[in-house]
Amino acid sequence: MKYFHLIWAALFRSRTRTFLTLFSVMTAFFLFGMLDSVRVAFNSGGSVTGANRMIASSRLSLTQMLPYSLDPQIRAIPGVKKSSYAAWFGGIYKDPKNFFPNFSVGPGYLDVYPEFILPADQRKAWEADRTGAIVGETLAKRHGWKVGDVIPLQATIFPTKGSNDWSFKLDGIFKVKDEKQKAGQESVLLFHWNYFDEANDYVKGRVGWYILQLDDASHADRVSKAVDALSANSDHETKTQTEQAFNQAFIKQIGDIGLIVTAIMGAVFFTLLLLTGNTMAQAVRERIPELAVLKTIGFSNRSVLMLVLGESVLLVAIGAVLGLALAPLAMIATTKGSGGFIQLPSSLPPESWVTGLLLMLAFGVLAGLLPALRAMRLNIVDALAGR
Repeated sequence: MKYFHLIWAALFRSRTRTFLTLFSVMTAFFLFGMLDSVRVAFNSGGSVTGANRMIASSRLSLTQMLPYSLDPQIRAIPGVKKSSYAAWFGGIYKDPKNFFPNFSVGPGYLDVYPEFILPADQRKAWEADRTGAIVGETLAKRHGWKVGDVIPLQATIFPTKGSNDWSFKLDGIFKVKDEKQKAGQESVLLFHWNYFDEANDYVKGRVGWYILQLDDASHADRVSKAVDALSANSDHETKTQTEQAFNQAFIKQIGDIGLIVTAIMGAVFFTLLLLTGNTMAQAVRERIPELAVLKTIGFSNRSVLMLVLGESVLLVAIGAVLGLALAPLAMIATTKGSGGFIQLPSSLPPESWVTGLLLMLAFGVLAGLLPALRAMRLNIVDALAGR
């Protein structure tokens, strides 16, 4: 730009004010980058086409359990290579802050999750132990567990014999092949659904969801329709979807992620707009004589308008780019710090970059528009006279 040096000099005329405003803008777009990445991840469920592992859960709600009687019917559907089932338990180890996912699983669960690597002797011991459990290596290291330990859990939903006290013998510790999923998938505890079904006081013959492994991913659409047809027009209708879509739906039970993100960022950006607009208004007031001189030496009203708008956009742009660039570092740190329980993308999605850059341009123009119009309409005589 021809007058970029003028814009740059004006922007850093008051360095303290500029740096404080830049820090505010950077923080706002840093938060936007993190939150919008979460929103994009949660809303990218996708089609069942091409999926070779799917989940059949209640169409009504993930909290509604399904009858165990569906198991043999699902196994008999052509295209289903293997299947198993699981049910959320939600037990707490010693203190709620120690929460980790724990659920009961049916026979053959590890067969449909071949990425879970459990030594053969430990698997044999677990399958023969009615009250046995297995945990991921990450979780075992976090709590210092070793094979043979007894793990006590406090039930939050399912009591046993009038008590919330459950205990499981640790029969095995498994690892996960995929390093990207390692921390998250190794932070779970699994125990036998048969034991859960017998020991809990209220729920009998019910499972949380069914896991299907297909013989061919191209059969996904047909199999999903066949599974859902088994319980059509009943009180336990199912919805068969990809594992990714199921996991997203499970997490979305905390609320509408998109609405939460929009509400938070709306408040942050409204405050940012007022702050940046005030900064630009003050900067223009301090430079009224200088702007008058520019007009005196031949700068047109339009040129003065563009100089002030350019300064406003540059101020927001520097802070926005820095904030968006730093967001992935915090996302990676959050994933590692949570032991993998909170899984955030390791990079900012293109959609978030595009939205962020459009917001940057819009807020830059909006924050500088009124001060720029004032500068454009400035009367040279009155400005130089201090009126």
